[in-house]
Amino acid sequence: MSTEVIVRPILRQDFDRWLPLWEGYNAFYGRSGPTALAEAITQMTWSRFFDAYEPVHALVAESGDRLLGLTHYLFHRSTTAIEPNCYLQDLFTSQDARGKGIGKALIEGVYDRAREAGSKRVYWQTHETNQTAMRLYDQVAERSGFLVYRRLF
Repeated sequence: MSTEVIVRPILRQDFDRWLPLWEGYNAFYGRSGPTALAEAITQMTWSRFFDAYEPVHALVAESGDRLLGLTHYLFHRSTTAIEPNCYLQDLFTSQDARGKGIGKALIEGVYDRAREAGSKRVYWQTHETNQTAMRLYDQVAERSGFLVYRRLF
């Protein structure tokens, strides 16, 4: 990539460039075709980024007129701290942008926003089979050792 990459907050006019990244992220986790997220979820997710009362935020990595990656994160309270925790929920880069530092730049962007919000903790989860992402994560964070349990209804 010959053009500088900028990590910035998402803008309303980014929807048409954000959507393919969002769809690619969901496809990566098996949420496409018959198992795709409902359109209402995509629309609600998008609207939350611009609602001052929502704790959900988005950053994008942009080069020229292209969005190369996205990250969605949120702040929440904890029983073990006064300041908010930051949960990095989604991270995705376009296939042709992988291995070029875009994911790391997006994570660093979340770190910056977390510090600005007074958070002392950013955390996330990934699937145990996502070895490529884990190589990056091992460079920019430490594994907590916690496992995730869930029950779907």
